[in-house]
Amino acid sequence: MMLLQWFIFPPPPSVFIKAMSVISLTSIAILGFSEMRGKHLNYSKFWNSNSQNSTSKRQIKLSGRAGMLLLYTPAFLAAFISLLLLPHHHIRFVLLNSALALHFFKRIFEVLFVHRFSSDMVLNSAIVISLSYFSSTSTMIYAQKLTQGLPEPPIDLMYFGIVLIYAFCFTIGTFFYLMGRSYATRRWYLSKFEDFPQHIKALIPYIF
Repeated sequence: MMLLQWFIFPPPPSVFIKAMSVISLTSIAILGFSEMRGKHLNYSKFWNSNSQNSTSKRQIKLSGRAGMLLLYTPAFLAAFISLLLLPHHHIRFVLLNSALALHFFKRIFEVLFVHRFSSDMVLNSAIVISLSYFSSTSTMIYAQKLTQGLPEPPIDLMYFGIVLIYAFCFTIGTFFYLMGRSYATRRWYLSKFEDFPQHIKALIPYIF
């Protein structure tokens, strides 16, 4: 533990954060083992996996699109509202909030304009997943807020950042390559299939 404290920030002195860490790890691990045993959360391809049970027939079902919106919207609102309302005096807090808000906004945008849904979702499963996303997002933001003002790690992290530069540059380069590949693939579809929908774009729906 002493060795780790040389190059990571110490955890914030919060009983809530420690409790949520244990609860999150335990609950998600239990859900994972349940999936392995065949007891699934009822969404996507497993939305009706427990249909043989009498109780499942009385469960409330949502459309796939409505269920996915329920999954992502509370977490997006938590990140977006905290970005607007909470005082932030450090770039790390802004980066974390912005990344979370952008991530869930992307998910919501895809649900509304990109994905097509062929299955329903059980409300109970949607609530469980939505609470998981919301609680993890809120806890990460709160934990980052508590770290503001804490002392920096004793070791200079610049060299670790230099190591990560290559990975970052490779990721950005891959993004541009796949963007070009996607554009070329769309042109190929247009040349091969006369009935290919013109409104389907390569990267940004209805735009590019």
